[in-house]
Amino acid sequence: MSLTSTYLLSNGVKIPQVGFGTWQTPAGDVAEKSVLEALKVGYRHIDTAQGYKNEESVGNAIKKSGLKREDIFLTTKLWNESHGYEATKKAFAESLVKLQTEYVDLFLIHWPNPVTFRDDWEKTNAETWRAMEELYQEGKIKAIGVSNFMIHHLEALEKTAKIWPMVNQVFLAPGEVQHDLGVYCAAHQILLEAYSPLGTGKIFSVPEMKTIAEKHQKTIAQVALRWSLQHKFLPLPKSVTPSRIKENTEIFDFELDKEDMRLLDSLDGVVGKQKDPDTTNF
Repeated sequence: MSLTSTYLLSNGVKIPQVGFGTWQTPAGDVAEKSVLEALKVGYRHIDTAQGYKNEESVGNAIKKSGLKREDIFLTTKLWNESHGYEATKKAFAESLVKLQTEYVDLFLIHWPNPVTFRDDWEKTNAETWRAMEELYQEGKIKAIGVSNFMIHHLEALEKTAKIWPMVNQVFLAPGEVQHDLGVYCAAHQILLEAYSPLGTGKIFSVPEMKTIAEKHQKTIAQVALRWSLQHKFLPLPKSVTPSRIKENTEIFDFELDKEDMRLLDSLDGVVGKQKDPDTTNF
C-alpha cells in the first residue's frame, strides 16, 4: 500500500485511499503552498469545497504542480446556499472555473439539511441530485456522492435517485466510528471518507493514543490515520506544515493489532461527535 493505492468505487472509478484535506486552510498563499507541498510528497487526491472558499488556490496549485490533470483525483462539494436543480448547475460551473478544470473526479452535496432549505430539504436534495446525475452522465463529474448524510437522509434520497451515491464523507476518527452508518453504507456500496481524521486536533491529548503511538514508534497522527485505513475508511488529513504533510503519508509500514483497534474503537466521544445535520445553524 502507498499514497497511490486506490479503492474501487461502485461505478468502477479508482480513488486514492488517502486524500489531502483543505478545510480551514486559508485561501491564497497558504492553501496554494500546502496543496503544492502535498502533491510534491506524493498525494494524488485533493479535497476542497465551495464552502472552504479556497477552490481558486487549489486550482492554482494543481496548475503549478506540473502534474497531468488526469493524475490527480480532485473533489469539491456543493455549498448549502446552492441546493436545487438550477442553482446546483450554476454553482458547479463556477467551481470548474475556479479550479481551472473541465471536470471534477468527485462532487458531493456538502450538507443534507441546510437552514435555507430546512422546511423542504428532502425535495430540494432530490432536485440537487438530479442535476448532479445529469452532470455525471455528461462526463463533467466522474463520481457523485454526499457528505454528512445520516441513514435517514440517504433513505430519503433513495426514493428518487437513479444513480446511488458512491461516497459519503463524514466525521470519523478514533472515538467516533459511526458504526450503524458504516454498516448501512457498506451494504449500499458507499465508501466512507473520514474528514477531520485527527479529530480537529483533539486526538493529540488522548492518553491511549500516545501509548499506542509509542508502542509502534509512530506519531499520534499516524496511528489515527492507520486506524481509518484499517476500517476501510478514506482519511483526509489536513495540514499546512510541510513536515506534518509528509509525516501524514508515512502510514503504510506498520499495522495496528486487534487489541489496538478495539481500544481505539472504545474511546467514545474523546474527539467529539458528528454534528447533527438536522440542527446545524448553517
